[in-house]
Amino acid sequence: MLEERKILVVEDERKIADTLKMGLMENGFNVEVAYDGKIGYQLFNSRKFDLVILDINLPGMNGYELCQAIRYRNQHMLVIMLTSMSALENKIEGYDAGADDYLVKPFEFRELLLKIRALLKRTAGPSEPVGNILKAADLEMNLDNKEVYRAGRKLKLTAKEFQLLEYLLRNKNRVVSRADLAINVWEVDFNTNTNVIDVYISYVRNKVDKDFEQKLIQTHVGMGYILKANGN
Repeated sequence: MLEERKILVVEDERKIADTLKMGLMENGFNVEVAYDGKIGYQLFNSRKFDLVILDINLPGMNGYELCQAIRYRNQHMLVIMLTSMSALENKIEGYDAGADDYLVKPFEFRELLLKIRALLKRTAGPSEPVGNILKAADLEMNLDNKEVYRAGRKLKLTAKEFQLLEYLLRNKNRVVSRADLAINVWEVDFNTNTNVIDVYISYVRNKVDKDFEQKLIQTHVGMGYILKANGN
């Protein structure tokens, strides 16, 4: 069951950390807490966790550094950043560091719980068998080793860019709306006034299409985006 999973909380505000631990344990999760980035990393290396919740402004090692270190050790580890830093630039930096999701303080605990459960369900396996390789034209994504190639050239994607491209590939030849992407890539709906989705579409386009004549990711104005299996 999802609630039997183990979560590491790295948060220097003890009241918040202890409240999170209590709430998560009341929902059946096993929880350990670190109040310092370096101690959190030591715990991560010495124990087995299914998900990490971390603040950005941490003593010893900040959240961006900790997330990158965690991602270097385990590229599949689930990471949620929990922070008061709400600027789009902070969110982009968080996702670039390898975070799977980002939640701004103050927040509702039930929203955090929803994000946790959504991420853990995703790692339980796809709802239907799709194989380990996703393809469109000369674009190929290996779901096992998390590698992406275009015309034989390896593309370097961040964790969030990989998730976005994976969703587009799974829905190739179908227009997906910004709401689709918000719910299925960012796990829950968020402030639609931000342009984080458009920013990440641009990032992925630059890596997937910029250096190639055949453009796979296209915009349908007022509707969303589509990844065409045969390009133009």
